[in-house]
Amino acid sequence: MPEPEVELLAAALRQDSTDLNLYANVLTAKLADSLPAGAVRVGRRRSFAERVAGRAGSVDELDVVLGEQRLLLRMDHGRVTGEICHEVRGIVLSRRRVELDEWIDALARALADAAASSARAREAVERFLA
Repeated sequence: MPEPEVELLAAALRQDSTDLNLYANVLTAKLADSLPAGAVRVGRRRSFAERVAGRAGSVDELDVVLGEQRLLLRMDHGRVTGEICHEVRGIVLSRRRVELDEWIDALARALADAAASSARAREAVERFLA
């Protein structure tokens, strides 16, 4: 995928990132619907009121695996921690903590790389850009 399209994808991924809870929910829904089963794992925290009401709760962890790259995003009381891991057959070879912007750029690059080799990933990228 050409560099301008990757930048456009990163901009689409950044949309609504000022409200972290909303951003996490929207991003989670888009990724889970677009990528193959098992590529996205979502951790949620549910308060007592949310459990009683039957609500899903707020996203507190997003784990995306694309090829040999694992991108983790953790939300804790309004604070976001990103991690980019290089993983081969379940073994983490490197791990790096990053800010949200760098995490989004890495996700955009990983999605673009996946789109180059997979029709389903290409559809996911097109949904983000639409």
